[in-house]
Amino acid sequence: MNLDTSSQDKGVLSRVEQRGIEPVPSNERNGSPGQLFWVWFAANISILGIPLGATLVALGLNVWQSILATAIGAFGSFALVGVISIAGRRGGAPSLTLTRSIFGVRGNIGPTLIALLSRLGWETVNTITGASALLSLSVICFGTAAGYKDVPWLTFVCVLIFVALTAVISVAGHSFILTVQKWATWVFGALTLLVVLYLVTTVDWNQLFSGKPGTVSAFIIAVGTIAAGTGIGWVNSGADMARYQKTSVKGSSLILTAAAGAGIPLVVVIGVGSILTAGGSGLASATDPVAAVRSALPAWVSIPYLIAAFAGLLMSNNISVYSAGLTTLTLGIRIPRVYAVTLDILVTTSGAMYFMLGSGGFYGPFVTFISLLAVPLTAWTGVFLVDMMVRKRYDSSALLQLNKESRYWYWHGINVSATMSWLIGLAVGFLFVTAKVSENVTWFSGPLANTVIGRNGLAWLVSLCLAAALYAIFGLPRLLREQTKLPEGR
Repeated sequence: MNLDTSSQDKGVLSRVEQRGIEPVPSNERNGSPGQLFWVWFAANISILGIPLGATLVALGLNVWQSILATAIGAFGSFALVGVISIAGRRGGAPSLTLTRSIFGVRGNIGPTLIALLSRLGWETVNTITGASALLSLSVICFGTAAGYKDVPWLTFVCVLIFVALTAVISVAGHSFILTVQKWATWVFGALTLLVVLYLVTTVDWNQLFSGKPGTVSAFIIAVGTIAAGTGIGWVNSGADMARYQKTSVKGSSLILTAAAGAGIPLVVVIGVGSILTAGGSGLASATDPVAAVRSALPAWVSIPYLIAAFAGLLMSNNISVYSAGLTTLTLGIRIPRVYAVTLDILVTTSGAMYFMLGSGGFYGPFVTFISLLAVPLTAWTGVFLVDMMVRKRYDSSALLQLNKESRYWYWHGINVSATMSWLIGLAVGFLFVTAKVSENVTWFSGPLANTVIGRNGLAWLVSLCLAAALYAIFGLPRLLREQTKLPEGR
Protein backbone atom coordinates (compact mmCIF):
# COMPACT_ATOMS: atom_id res chain seq x y z
CA MET A 1 0.00 0.00 0.00
CA ASN A 2 1.29 3.47 -0.87
CA LEU A 3 1.46 5.82 2.06
CA ASP A 4 2.32 8.93 0.04
CA THR A 5 -0.91 10.76 -0.65
CA SER A 6 -0.84 14.49 -0.05
CA SER A 7 1.50 16.95 1.62
CA GLN A 8 -1.49 18.28 3.48
CA ASP A 9 -2.57 15.00 5.02
CA LYS A 10 -2.27 14.63 8.78
CA GLY A 11 0.89 13.00 9.91
CA VAL A 12 2.67 13.58 6.62
CA LEU A 13 5.98 14.28 8.33
CA SER A 14 5.97 10.83 9.90
CA ARG A 15 5.21 8.92 6.71
CA VAL A 16 7.71 7.17 4.51
CA GLU A 17 6.88 6.73 0.85
CA GLN A 18 6.63 3.04 -0.01
CA ARG A 19 6.21 3.35 -3.77
CA GLY A 20 9.21 2.79 -6.01
CA ILE A 21 9.03 3.33 -9.78
CA GLU A 22 5.62 1.74 -10.31
CA PRO A 23 3.12 4.20 -11.86
CA VAL A 24 0.80 6.03 -9.46
CA PRO A 25 -2.88 5.11 -9.99
CA SER A 26 -5.09 8.03 -11.01
CA ASN A 27 -7.15 7.84 -7.81
CA GLU A 28 -4.01 8.38 -5.69
CA ARG A 29 -2.90 11.53 -7.49
CA ASN A 30 -3.92 14.72 -5.74
CA GLY A 31 -0.99 17.06 -6.31
CA SER A 32 -1.22 20.62 -7.61
CA PRO A 33 1.21 22.78 -9.62
CA GLY A 34 1.61 25.13 -6.65
CA GLN A 35 3.37 22.36 -4.72
CA LEU A 36 5.98 22.04 -7.47
CA PHE A 37 6.59 25.80 -7.43
CA TRP A 38 7.92 25.52 -3.87
CA VAL A 39 9.94 22.41 -4.75
CA TRP A 40 11.83 24.16 -7.56
CA PHE A 41 12.15 27.46 -5.71
CA ALA A 42 13.73 25.96 -2.60
CA ALA A 43 16.01 23.72 -4.67
CA ASN A 44 17.54 26.73 -6.42
CA ILE A 45 18.35 28.99 -3.47
CA SER A 46 21.85 27.64 -3.82
CA ILE A 47 25.25 29.21 -3.35
CA LEU A 48 26.33 27.37 -6.50
CA GLY A 49 24.68 30.24 -8.34
CA ILE A 50 27.43 32.51 -7.03
CA PRO A 51 30.27 30.97 -9.10
CA LEU A 52 27.96 30.80 -12.12
CA GLY A 53 27.44 34.56 -11.78
CA ALA A 54 31.20 34.99 -11.50
CA THR A 55 31.66 32.97 -14.68
CA LEU A 56 29.39 35.33 -16.63
CA VAL A 57 31.40 38.39 -15.63
CA ALA A 58 34.62 36.52 -16.40
CA LEU A 59 33.26 35.97 -19.93
CA GLY A 60 33.29 39.76 -20.35
CA LEU A 61 29.62 40.55 -19.71
CA ASN A 62 28.55 43.50 -17.61
CA VAL A 63 26.13 42.96 -14.74
CA TRP A 64 23.01 43.76 -16.74
CA GLN A 65 23.94 41.39 -19.54
CA SER A 66 24.67 38.74 -16.91
CA ILE A 67 21.22 39.13 -15.36
CA LEU A 68 19.51 38.98 -18.77
CA ALA A 69 21.51 35.89 -19.79
CA THR A 70 20.58 34.28 -16.47
CA ALA A 71 16.89 35.00 -16.97
CA ILE A 72 16.87 33.52 -20.48
CA GLY A 73 18.94 30.47 -19.52
CA ALA A 74 17.21 29.71 -16.23
CA PHE A 75 13.58 30.36 -17.17
CA GLY A 76 14.03 28.71 -20.57
CA SER A 77 15.77 25.56 -19.36
CA PHE A 78 13.35 25.03 -16.48
CA ALA A 79 10.47 25.45 -18.91
CA LEU A 80 11.85 22.24 -20.46
CA VAL A 81 11.69 20.64 -17.00
CA GLY A 82 8.04 21.70 -16.90
CA VAL A 83 7.39 20.11 -20.29
CA ILE A 84 8.89 16.81 -19.10
CA SER A 85 6.66 17.11 -16.03
CA ILE A 86 3.66 16.77 -18.32
CA ALA A 87 4.80 13.23 -19.14
CA GLY A 88 4.88 12.50 -15.41
CA ARG A 89 1.29 13.68 -15.10
CA ARG A 90 0.29 11.49 -18.05
CA GLY A 91 2.08 8.32 -17.03
CA GLY A 92 2.35 8.67 -13.26
CA ALA A 93 5.91 7.30 -13.29
CA PRO A 94 9.47 8.70 -12.97
CA SER A 95 11.10 10.17 -16.07
CA LEU A 96 13.56 7.36 -16.75
CA THR A 97 10.91 4.71 -16.16
CA LEU A 98 8.70 6.38 -18.76
CA THR A 99 11.53 6.38 -21.29
CA ARG A 100 11.50 2.57 -21.32
CA SER A 101 8.57 3.16 -23.65
CA ILE A 102 10.81 5.26 -25.93
CA PHE A 103 14.18 3.50 -25.94
CA GLY A 104 13.07 -0.02 -25.04
CA VAL A 105 13.71 -1.98 -21.88
CA ARG A 106 17.41 -2.47 -22.67
CA GLY A 107 17.96 0.61 -24.82
CA ASN A 108 16.90 2.72 -21.85
CA ILE A 109 19.94 1.60 -19.83
CA GLY A 110 22.29 4.08 -21.53
CA PRO A 111 20.19 7.21 -20.88
CA THR A 112 19.47 5.96 -17.35
CA LEU A 113 23.18 5.57 -16.56
CA ILE A 114 23.86 9.10 -17.83
CA ALA A 115 21.01 10.42 -15.71
CA LEU A 116 22.37 8.63 -12.65
CA LEU A 117 25.86 10.00 -13.32
CA SER A 118 24.39 13.48 -13.56
CA ARG A 119 22.58 13.12 -10.26
CA LEU A 120 25.61 11.65 -8.47
CA GLY A 121 27.83 14.43 -9.81
CA TRP A 122 25.48 17.20 -8.70
CA GLU A 123 25.03 15.57 -5.31
CA THR A 124 28.78 15.39 -4.81
CA VAL A 125 29.10 19.09 -5.65
CA ASN A 126 26.16 19.92 -3.36
CA THR A 127 27.72 17.94 -0.52
CA ILE A 128 31.11 19.60 -0.95
CA THR A 129 29.60 23.07 -1.06
CA GLY A 130 27.19 22.42 1.79
CA ALA A 131 30.03 21.16 3.99
CA SER A 132 32.05 24.22 2.94
CA ALA A 133 29.24 26.48 4.11
CA LEU A 134 29.30 24.79 7.53
CA LEU A 135 33.09 25.13 7.70
CA SER A 136 32.82 28.83 6.86
CA LEU A 137 30.26 29.29 9.63
CA SER A 138 32.69 27.57 11.98
CA VAL A 139 35.47 29.92 10.88
CA ILE A 140 33.34 32.99 11.56
CA CYS A 141 31.71 31.83 14.80
CA PHE A 142 34.49 29.79 16.43
CA GLY A 143 37.67 30.88 14.70
CA THR A 144 38.55 27.42 13.39
CA ALA A 145 40.96 26.88 10.48
CA ALA A 146 39.51 27.62 7.05
CA GLY A 147 41.05 24.89 4.88
CA TYR A 148 39.49 21.49 4.25
CA LYS A 149 42.74 19.72 5.14
CA ASP A 150 43.64 21.94 8.11
CA VAL A 151 41.17 20.16 10.39
CA PRO A 152 40.22 16.92 8.58
CA TRP A 153 37.97 15.67 11.35
CA LEU A 154 35.88 18.88 11.21
CA THR A 155 35.55 18.55 7.44
CA PHE A 156 34.38 14.98 7.91
CA VAL A 157 31.82 16.03 10.54
CA CYS A 158 30.45 18.78 8.27
CA VAL A 159 30.03 16.29 5.43
CA LEU A 160 28.27 13.83 7.74
CA ILE A 161 25.87 16.51 8.98
CA PHE A 162 24.93 17.43 5.43
CA VAL A 163 24.43 13.85 4.21
CA ALA A 164 22.55 12.85 7.37
CA LEU A 165 20.00 15.62 6.85
CA THR A 166 19.77 14.71 3.18
CA ALA A 167 19.11 11.08 4.08
CA VAL A 168 16.31 11.91 6.52
CA ILE A 169 14.37 13.97 3.98
CA SER A 170 15.09 11.92 0.84
CA VAL A 171 14.26 8.58 2.46
CA ALA A 172 10.93 9.94 3.75
CA GLY A 173 9.89 10.59 0.16
CA HIS A 174 7.61 12.73 -1.94
CA SER A 175 5.15 14.17 0.60
CA PHE A 176 7.85 15.02 3.13
CA ILE A 177 9.88 16.78 0.42
CA LEU A 178 6.88 18.85 -0.69
CA THR A 179 6.27 20.01 2.88
CA VAL A 180 9.89 20.80 3.70
CA GLN A 181 10.54 22.63 0.42
CA LYS A 182 7.59 24.97 0.95
CA TRP A 183 8.66 26.11 4.39
CA ALA A 184 12.32 26.29 3.36
CA THR A 185 11.40 28.69 0.57
CA TRP A 186 9.92 31.21 2.99
CA VAL A 187 12.55 30.96 5.70
CA PHE A 188 15.73 30.78 3.67
CA GLY A 189 14.43 32.94 0.86
CA ALA A 190 14.07 35.72 3.41
CA LEU A 191 17.68 35.28 4.52
CA THR A 192 18.83 35.49 0.90
CA LEU A 193 16.89 38.73 0.48
CA LEU A 194 18.88 40.14 3.40
CA VAL A 195 22.05 39.76 1.34
CA VAL A 196 20.39 41.32 -1.69
CA LEU A 197 19.28 44.34 0.36
CA TYR A 198 22.80 44.71 1.71
CA LEU A 199 24.25 44.70 -1.80
CA VAL A 200 21.70 47.24 -3.00
CA THR A 201 22.77 49.69 -0.27
CA THR A 202 26.53 49.15 -0.53
CA VAL A 203 27.34 48.43 -4.16
CA ASP A 204 29.00 51.09 -6.30
CA TRP A 205 26.22 51.55 -8.85
CA ASN A 206 28.31 53.96 -10.91
CA GLN A 207 30.89 51.24 -11.41
CA LEU A 208 28.23 48.71 -12.34
CA PHE A 209 26.51 51.07 -14.77
CA SER A 210 29.82 51.94 -16.40
CA GLY A 211 30.73 48.32 -17.14
CA LYS A 212 31.30 47.78 -20.85
CA PRO A 213 28.98 45.26 -22.51
CA GLY A 214 30.41 41.96 -23.69
CA THR A 215 30.23 40.53 -27.19
CA VAL A 216 27.25 38.75 -28.70
CA SER A 217 29.31 35.56 -28.68
CA ALA A 218 30.01 35.89 -24.97
CA PHE A 219 26.31 36.48 -24.30
CA ILE A 220 25.31 33.33 -26.22
CA ILE A 221 27.91 31.30 -24.32
CA ALA A 222 26.57 32.74 -21.07
CA VAL A 223 22.99 31.70 -21.85
CA GLY A 224 24.19 28.18 -22.67
CA THR A 225 26.30 28.00 -19.51
CA ILE A 226 23.36 28.98 -17.33
CA ALA A 227 21.00 26.58 -19.10
CA ALA A 228 23.49 23.72 -18.71
CA GLY A 229 24.14 24.57 -15.07
CA THR A 230 20.48 24.92 -14.09
CA GLY A 231 17.46 23.39 -15.87
CA ILE A 232 19.27 21.00 -18.19
CA GLY A 233 20.79 19.31 -15.15
CA TRP A 234 17.27 18.77 -13.80
CA VAL A 235 15.44 17.98 -17.03
CA ASN A 236 15.35 14.21 -16.51
CA SER A 237 13.83 14.67 -13.03
CA GLY A 238 10.73 16.58 -14.15
CA ALA A 239 8.37 13.60 -14.19
CA ASP A 240 9.78 12.28 -10.90
CA MET A 241 8.25 15.21 -9.02
CA ALA A 242 5.09 15.50 -11.16
CA ARG A 243 3.90 11.88 -11.06
CA TYR A 244 1.53 12.64 -8.15
CA GLN A 245 -0.12 15.55 -9.99
CA LYS A 246 -3.84 15.31 -10.68
CA THR A 247 -4.58 14.10 -14.20
CA SER A 248 -6.72 17.25 -14.67
CA VAL A 249 -3.77 19.62 -14.12
CA LYS A 250 -3.02 21.71 -17.21
CA GLY A 251 0.34 21.24 -18.89
CA SER A 252 0.82 25.03 -19.12
CA SER A 253 0.56 25.25 -15.32
CA LEU A 254 3.35 22.69 -14.88
CA ILE A 255 5.59 24.57 -17.32
CA LEU A 256 4.92 27.92 -15.64
CA THR A 257 5.50 26.67 -12.08
CA ALA A 258 8.80 25.00 -13.01
CA ALA A 259 10.09 28.02 -14.96
CA ALA A 260 9.02 30.61 -12.38
CA GLY A 261 9.76 28.50 -9.32
CA ALA A 262 13.37 27.96 -10.35
CA GLY A 263 13.92 31.08 -12.45
CA ILE A 264 13.16 33.64 -9.75
CA PRO A 265 15.71 32.46 -7.14
CA LEU A 266 18.31 31.70 -9.83
CA VAL A 267 18.18 35.24 -11.22
CA VAL A 268 18.60 36.59 -7.69
CA VAL A 269 21.45 34.29 -6.60
CA ILE A 270 23.38 34.32 -9.89
CA GLY A 271 22.86 38.08 -10.04
CA VAL A 272 24.46 38.35 -6.59
CA GLY A 273 27.45 36.41 -7.91
CA SER A 274 27.76 38.77 -10.87
CA ILE A 275 27.52 41.87 -8.67
CA LEU A 276 30.09 40.59 -6.19
CA THR A 277 32.48 39.71 -9.00
CA ALA A 278 32.03 43.02 -10.81
CA GLY A 279 32.72 44.73 -7.48
CA GLY A 280 36.15 43.09 -7.31
CA SER A 281 35.56 40.34 -4.74
CA GLY A 282 37.78 37.89 -6.62
CA LEU A 283 35.02 35.32 -7.05
CA ALA A 284 35.87 34.69 -10.70
CA SER A 285 39.26 33.27 -9.77
CA ALA A 286 38.35 31.70 -6.43
CA THR A 287 38.95 27.96 -6.00
CA ASP A 288 36.44 27.95 -3.12
CA PRO A 289 33.42 30.19 -3.87
CA VAL A 290 32.06 29.76 -0.35
CA ALA A 291 35.24 31.12 1.23
CA ALA A 292 35.23 33.98 -1.29
CA VAL A 293 31.69 34.95 -0.30
CA ARG A 294 32.67 34.75 3.37
CA SER A 295 35.53 37.16 2.71
CA ALA A 296 33.47 39.51 0.55
CA LEU A 297 30.66 40.09 3.05
CA PRO A 298 30.67 41.31 6.68
CA ALA A 299 29.95 38.69 9.33
CA TRP A 300 26.43 39.91 10.08
CA VAL A 301 25.53 39.38 6.43
CA SER A 302 27.62 36.31 5.63
CA ILE A 303 26.31 34.27 8.61
CA PRO A 304 22.63 34.37 7.59
CA TYR A 305 23.58 33.93 3.95
CA LEU A 306 25.74 30.89 4.65
CA ILE A 307 22.87 29.40 6.66
CA ALA A 308 20.53 30.04 3.73
CA ALA A 309 23.13 28.63 1.32
CA PHE A 310 23.49 25.46 3.37
CA ALA A 311 19.73 25.01 3.45
CA GLY A 312 19.39 25.72 -0.26
CA LEU A 313 22.01 23.11 -1.10
CA LEU A 314 20.25 20.66 1.21
CA MET A 315 16.90 21.31 -0.49
CA SER A 316 18.49 20.77 -3.90
CA ASN A 317 20.21 17.62 -2.72
CA ASN A 318 17.00 16.19 -1.30
CA ILE A 319 15.33 16.21 -4.71
CA SER A 320 18.45 14.98 -6.48
CA VAL A 321 18.93 12.02 -4.13
CA TYR A 322 15.22 11.16 -4.29
CA SER A 323 15.40 11.23 -8.09
CA ALA A 324 18.66 9.24 -8.15
CA GLY A 325 17.05 6.54 -6.03
CA LEU A 326 14.27 6.17 -8.58
CA THR A 327 16.81 6.16 -11.42
CA THR A 328 18.77 3.38 -9.70
CA LEU A 329 15.63 1.28 -9.49
CA THR A 330 14.95 1.91 -13.20
CA LEU A 331 18.23 0.14 -14.00
CA GLY A 332 16.51 -3.03 -12.82
CA ILE A 333 18.15 -3.22 -9.39
CA ARG A 334 15.47 -4.88 -7.26
CA ILE A 335 15.79 -3.21 -3.88
CA PRO A 336 13.38 -0.98 -1.91
CA ARG A 337 13.55 2.73 -2.75
CA VAL A 338 14.92 3.49 0.73
CA TYR A 339 17.94 1.25 0.10
CA ALA A 340 18.52 2.83 -3.32
CA VAL A 341 18.63 6.26 -1.67
CA THR A 342 21.06 5.00 0.98
CA LEU A 343 23.39 3.54 -1.67
CA ASP A 344 23.33 6.82 -3.56
CA ILE A 345 24.26 8.80 -0.44
CA LEU A 346 27.19 6.50 0.34
CA VAL A 347 28.61 7.05 -3.15
CA THR A 348 28.33 10.84 -3.01
CA THR A 349 29.75 10.98 0.52
CA SER A 350 32.83 9.10 -0.66
CA GLY A 351 33.19 11.43 -3.64
CA ALA A 352 32.88 14.54 -1.48
CA MET A 353 35.51 13.32 0.96
CA TYR A 354 37.91 12.58 -1.90
CA PHE A 355 37.60 16.02 -3.47
CA MET A 356 37.79 17.84 -0.14
CA LEU A 357 40.66 15.93 1.45
CA GLY A 358 42.47 14.26 -1.45
CA SER A 359 42.10 16.60 -4.42
CA GLY A 360 42.93 20.20 -5.22
CA GLY A 361 39.66 22.04 -5.71
CA PHE A 362 36.45 21.40 -7.58
CA TYR A 363 35.28 24.66 -9.20
CA GLY A 364 36.99 24.09 -12.58
CA PRO A 365 35.88 20.45 -12.84
CA PHE A 366 32.37 21.51 -11.76
CA VAL A 367 31.85 23.93 -14.68
CA THR A 368 33.39 21.39 -17.09
CA PHE A 369 31.23 18.62 -15.67
CA ILE A 370 27.94 20.45 -16.29
CA SER A 371 29.06 21.41 -19.79
CA LEU A 372 29.88 17.82 -20.72
CA LEU A 373 26.70 16.29 -19.31
CA ALA A 374 24.59 18.91 -21.09
CA VAL A 375 25.27 17.12 -24.39
CA PRO A 376 23.81 13.64 -23.66
CA LEU A 377 21.07 15.15 -21.49
CA THR A 378 19.83 17.48 -24.23
CA ALA A 379 20.04 14.68 -26.81
CA TRP A 380 17.77 12.64 -24.51
CA THR A 381 15.50 15.67 -24.14
CA GLY A 382 15.20 16.07 -27.91
CA VAL A 383 14.02 12.49 -28.33
CA PHE A 384 11.67 12.76 -25.34
CA LEU A 385 10.04 15.99 -26.55
CA VAL A 386 9.32 14.58 -30.00
CA ASP A 387 7.90 11.42 -28.45
CA MET A 388 5.62 13.48 -26.18
CA MET A 389 4.06 15.17 -29.21
CA VAL A 390 2.45 11.85 -30.17
CA ARG A 391 2.46 9.62 -27.07
CA LYS A 392 -0.44 10.59 -24.82
CA ARG A 393 -0.72 7.33 -22.87
CA TYR A 394 1.63 4.76 -21.36
CA ASP A 395 1.09 1.06 -20.68
CA SER A 396 1.69 0.86 -16.93
CA SER A 397 2.26 -2.87 -16.77
CA ALA A 398 4.62 -2.84 -19.76
CA LEU A 399 6.76 -0.14 -18.12
CA LEU A 400 7.58 -2.60 -15.32
CA GLN A 401 8.18 -5.67 -17.47
CA LEU A 402 11.84 -6.41 -18.25
CA ASN A 403 11.31 -9.39 -20.55
CA LYS A 404 10.08 -10.16 -24.05
CA GLU A 405 6.47 -9.98 -22.88
CA SER A 406 6.72 -6.20 -22.52
CA ARG A 407 5.05 -4.01 -25.12
CA TYR A 408 8.26 -1.96 -24.96
CA TRP A 409 10.66 -4.82 -25.74
CA TYR A 410 10.99 -3.81 -29.42
CA TRP A 411 14.08 -5.40 -31.08
CA HIS A 412 16.04 -7.40 -28.50
CA GLY A 413 14.90 -4.91 -25.86
CA ILE A 414 15.99 -1.87 -27.91
CA ASN A 415 14.00 0.68 -29.89
CA VAL A 416 16.64 1.20 -32.56
CA SER A 417 15.31 4.50 -33.94
CA ALA A 418 15.20 6.22 -30.54
CA THR A 419 18.47 4.77 -29.24
CA MET A 420 20.42 5.59 -32.41
CA SER A 421 18.93 9.11 -32.52
CA TRP A 422 20.18 9.68 -28.97
CA LEU A 423 23.62 8.20 -29.62
CA ILE A 424 24.16 10.12 -32.86
CA GLY A 425 22.92 13.34 -31.24
CA LEU A 426 25.36 13.10 -28.34
CA ALA A 427 28.26 11.90 -30.52
CA VAL A 428 27.91 14.83 -32.93
CA GLY A 429 27.45 17.24 -30.01
CA PHE A 430 30.75 16.17 -28.46
CA LEU A 431 32.54 17.07 -31.72
CA PHE A 432 31.94 20.72 -30.81
CA VAL A 433 32.95 20.49 -27.14
CA THR A 434 36.13 21.64 -25.41
CA ALA A 435 36.42 20.19 -21.91
CA LYS A 436 38.71 22.80 -20.38
CA VAL A 437 39.14 22.65 -16.61
CA SER A 438 41.61 25.56 -16.35
CA GLU A 439 44.02 27.56 -18.48
CA ASN A 440 46.54 24.74 -18.26
CA VAL A 441 44.30 21.67 -18.09
CA THR A 442 42.11 20.48 -20.98
CA TRP A 443 40.53 17.04 -20.82
CA PHE A 444 39.77 16.91 -24.53
CA SER A 445 38.80 19.12 -27.46
CA GLY A 446 36.49 17.96 -30.26
CA PRO A 447 37.58 18.35 -33.89
CA LEU A 448 34.86 20.98 -34.46
CA ALA A 449 35.41 22.88 -31.23
CA ASN A 450 36.86 25.90 -33.05
CA THR A 451 33.85 26.37 -35.31
CA VAL A 452 31.22 29.05 -34.68
CA ILE A 453 29.05 26.48 -32.88
CA GLY A 454 31.91 25.24 -30.72
CA ARG A 455 33.23 28.69 -29.82
CA ASN A 456 29.75 29.85 -28.82
CA GLY A 457 29.10 26.84 -26.59
CA LEU A 458 26.15 25.56 -28.63
CA ALA A 459 27.06 21.86 -28.66
CA TRP A 460 24.09 21.10 -26.40
CA LEU A 461 21.70 22.78 -28.86
CA VAL A 462 23.11 20.75 -31.76
CA SER A 463 22.56 17.55 -29.76
CA LEU A 464 18.99 18.45 -28.88
CA CYS A 465 17.97 19.45 -32.41
CA LEU A 466 19.75 16.59 -34.20
CA ALA A 467 18.42 13.86 -31.87
CA ALA A 468 14.90 15.32 -32.14
CA ALA A 469 15.06 15.51 -35.94
CA LEU A 470 16.37 11.96 -36.35
CA TYR A 471 13.72 10.50 -34.06
CA ALA A 472 10.98 12.51 -35.79
CA ILE A 473 12.05 11.04 -39.14
CA PHE A 474 12.72 7.44 -38.17
CA GLY A 475 10.73 6.88 -34.96
CA LEU A 476 7.40 8.66 -35.24
CA PRO A 477 5.81 6.43 -37.91
CA ARG A 478 6.16 3.38 -35.64
CA LEU A 479 4.99 5.36 -32.61
CA LEU A 480 1.84 6.48 -34.43
CA ARG A 481 0.99 2.87 -35.19
CA GLU A 482 1.74 1.81 -31.62
CA GLN A 483 -0.54 4.45 -30.07
CA THR A 484 -3.51 3.30 -32.14
CA LYS A 485 -3.11 -0.21 -30.68
CA LEU A 486 -2.82 0.88 -27.05
CA PRO A 487 -6.07 0.16 -25.19
CA GLU A 488 -7.88 2.94 -23.37
CA GLY A 489 -6.66 3.49 -19.81
CA ARG A 490 -3.21 2.78 -18.48
